[in-house]
Amino acid sequence: MAARNNARKRAFQILFEADQRGESVTTVMADWIRHARTDDRQPPVTEYTMELVEGYATQAARIDELISTYAVGWTLDRMPVVDRNIVRLAAYELVWVDGTPDAVVIDEAVRLTKEFSTDESPAFVNGLLGRFKDLKPSLRRV
Repeated sequence: MAARNNARKRAFQILFEADQRGESVTTVMADWIRHARTDDRQPPVTEYTMELVEGYATQAARIDELISTYAVGWTLDRMPVVDRNIVRLAAYELVWVDGTPDAVVIDEAVRLTKEFSTDESPAFVNGLLGRFKDLKPSLRRV
């Protein structure tokens, strides 16, 4: 399980960096892969990290639409950048990846939020992802 935890953490870091740089997530991921090949101190980008980032990229517009619709009291651009990208990643895995239990996806997102964001953010992330879980069958449309 630690491998999946690390993969999610790296995927979040790639989404966060892309958001900060105003670049596509696939461009930033390619930079990470290139960097890992030339610097032994950099951990490799695993297959699951690539799967998460590429999957998110295919659903990014729909995911942002969902977040904008269901994030009560927050617009996407006002949401803390850490929270926004954790929710983006978790929303992809929760709604479009069938192999991971919903509770695991939500727990991992909350864990990342506790590590990287504010004290109030885990409750927000948990609540929003819980709403996505409840609405999951109707959210999958492309």
